[in-house]
Amino acid sequence: MFTKVVIFGVGLIGGSFARALRHAGAVSTLVGVGRSPQAMARALDLNIIDQVAASVQDAMAGADLVLIAAPVAQTAAILASLLPYLEAGTIVTDAGSTKSDVVVAARAVMKGRVGQFVPGHPIAGRETNGPDAAIVDLYHGKKTVLTPLPENTAGDVEKVAAAWSACGAIIHKLSPQEHDTVFASVSHLPHLLAYALVDDIARKPHAGLLFQYAASGFRDFTRIAGSSPEMWRDISLANQSALLGELDAYLAQLTAMRAMLASGDGAAIEAVYANAQRARCRWIEAIETAEAPPAPGSSPE
Repeated sequence: MFTKVVIFGVGLIGGSFARALRHAGAVSTLVGVGRSPQAMARALDLNIIDQVAASVQDAMAGADLVLIAAPVAQTAAILASLLPYLEAGTIVTDAGSTKSDVVVAARAVMKGRVGQFVPGHPIAGRETNGPDAAIVDLYHGKKTVLTPLPENTAGDVEKVAAAWSACGAIIHKLSPQEHDTVFASVSHLPHLLAYALVDDIARKPHAGLLFQYAASGFRDFTRIAGSSPEMWRDISLANQSALLGELDAYLAQLTAMRAMLASGDGAAIEAVYANAQRARCRWIEAIETAEAPPAPGSSPE
């Protein structure tokens, strides 16, 4: 499918993309570009990439597809570094968790060539980072959201979609604004809450005792607080407006629940818990239905 794919940032996201493309036989050569020589050397040792680029110019020569898998605040600088060497047939995409700011950066840097940039966001992750965290099936059965620009050609969008499909992803499309509104609620706010809770407990004078007795419920609730602080700092600031709106709504919910608790209103508390349980069960059932393998003898639609 691709002769040469270049990945800026060969960690969990970029490295898993590379592993999946290689496993699918969809790429001939994988080239890595990164800030850390140690991380790039490790990615090479793990056979995630075929070579570490000697320079951005060297990386971009003959590239079919470029994936920017770095913290979103680095997008503009990376685009600026590759723009002088961007060939007419090269498509650039990204894996950033926010899209409106990325599009603004791409337009500012690439100007008349912004049509070669197809914004994207794979909805998959783990709480570990770096090349050692990369796995071949990270995207299997997971959604990847593309937020195409009016300047993109249908063919370029389809090529980016095909790359993610080769990784096992299910392709969805949203506008950048729709994307950021949705993920402020279901991704960015949960990360903020998990970080805040662990930070709060860690700062208590008896933190050691608290962590000693924290069990599976605490571990599950706070798993995402093990994610990259740099990446999530950038995401929080990049989606500041939408995230503030979701945080305000959550604070209102907490205030209401505090009042229920203070007044001993068990019926009201149970009603909130029951509504949340039903909603979560419906959500899990929908996921399991969507990911269920076809029944034996059934024909695909």
